[in-house]
Amino acid sequence: MADNSQNAKRLAKNTILLYVRMFITMLISLYTSRVILATLGVEDYGIYNVVGGLVGMFGIVTATLNTAINRFLTFELGKEDKERLHRVFSTSITIQIILSLIVVVIAETVGIWYINNIMVLPPERLTAAHWCFQFSIITCVIGLIVVPYNSAIIAHEKMSIYAYMGIFGSLFALGVALAISYSPIDRLVFYGFLLMISTLITFLVYVFYCRKRFEEARFKITIDKEMLGTMFGFAGWNMIGAGSGILRDYGGNLLVNFYFGPAVNAARGISNSVNTAITQFSTNFTMAMNPQITKSYASENRDYMFNLIYRGAKLSVFMMLFISAPVLLNTPFILGIWLKEVPEHAVLFTQLTIIYTMVEMVSGPLVTSMLATGKIRNYQIIVGGIQCLNIPIAWLLLHFGAIPEIVVLVSIFIAHCTFFARLYMLRGMIGLGARSFFKRVYLTILLTAAIGIALPLVAHLLIPQGWVNFFVTSTLSVFTMGLAMLYVGFDKSEREFVYSGAKKFLQRFKGKSDDSNQ
Repeated sequence: MADNSQNAKRLAKNTILLYVRMFITMLISLYTSRVILATLGVEDYGIYNVVGGLVGMFGIVTATLNTAINRFLTFELGKEDKERLHRVFSTSITIQIILSLIVVVIAETVGIWYINNIMVLPPERLTAAHWCFQFSIITCVIGLIVVPYNSAIIAHEKMSIYAYMGIFGSLFALGVALAISYSPIDRLVFYGFLLMISTLITFLVYVFYCRKRFEEARFKITIDKEMLGTMFGFAGWNMIGAGSGILRDYGGNLLVNFYFGPAVNAARGISNSVNTAITQFSTNFTMAMNPQITKSYASENRDYMFNLIYRGAKLSVFMMLFISAPVLLNTPFILGIWLKEVPEHAVLFTQLTIIYTMVEMVSGPLVTSMLATGKIRNYQIIVGGIQCLNIPIAWLLLHFGAIPEIVVLVSIFIAHCTFFARLYMLRGMIGLGARSFFKRVYLTILLTAAIGIALPLVAHLLIPQGWVNFFVTSTLSVFTMGLAMLYVGFDKSEREFVYSGAKKFLQRFKGKSDDSNQ
């Protein structure tokens, strides 16, 4: 395995590539969501959100194996065992094909029954919902089979193709949004069909690239009993955690639909779009970092792994906090400008969803390090079991008249419970210092956020709503949050790294300016 300095350089390069991808895709996707909502209308947008969510519920059958595939491919790369790597890849695709058939059977029986008998839909839109459901099933199956190819790209840390495909996907989605207005058939049905075509094209490109670049990406039907047993054993225990996560997200969507109808689903869909765009500021970094955590564990480079866990957790939240603070302060204003029609409940849903994501983001490197060990039974029983409480608690509160946003509030509370449970479990699994992590990461993040948001919040409360308020609070937020991160959030070595990077950048910039003046 390459030394730590080479790993750090590769991590920096991949992170930069993913950020370029993010800025482009974020701008495109935000405009795309606006066009789709305006073209489909609140009701149809909500219908697609809940129907697609229903298909995602059936993905519980395979979601656990997606995590297993990522872990085993990356782990074998760290071990540098090419023969076993090829066995993992071929076995992964075989498993995904088999389980895709299972998903189709369940979706075409239980899913159809749910749409016809339980889901809250206007009677005149039932046929369109069925067509969207069928396209969503095909999209889901394609997405499942492409997972080993996508995992291979991430495991090899070839983020350039991932960046290019992300930009392509965003551009295609924008084309889909613009094409809806010219649909020769029902707009909702046409939308579902075009999204399926987009997924198919992405799948073909990934397959072509992986077969050309990676030796192990030569699929042949493989029934390796040892590998199947190992992966299914890993996936079986991981099903508790992954399944509870799917039930939390998509089950919450179905609860909202059951009690409040598709219009409120549209509000939650808007909040998810905003949250996805903001979250990319952090997930790009964690996506580049996660393979190195797993490879470091596989090669027994524990010092580097612990360094990645501590700094990765803190930096990923800081990146999201930096961009989300102005959004949290100005959510009604931003949504009002972005959308022609802001669905009721969209503002609070958006704010709470962003907060929930930041809580979960602290645990990101912890989850990656847990999966790297492969010994996940006890962890999943405890942490996954706690996470399973999301739906019954939310269901009970909604039954007694709670507001729709209670679904996300419950998720925030449970996310804190699972965070502390992860710290407790990882202390024994990898020797992680729970108290040290809590102090150096969690408390540092809370203190940094409180100091950074204080002055912008005061300005927001004193200045009337409008462009002046938005400009002042956003500018203050960037300035105060940046200072809080630098002098409260970062330790001495991290500050020195920032200073060194800024100095090198200024020297390069000055050198280019001098060259251009000669």
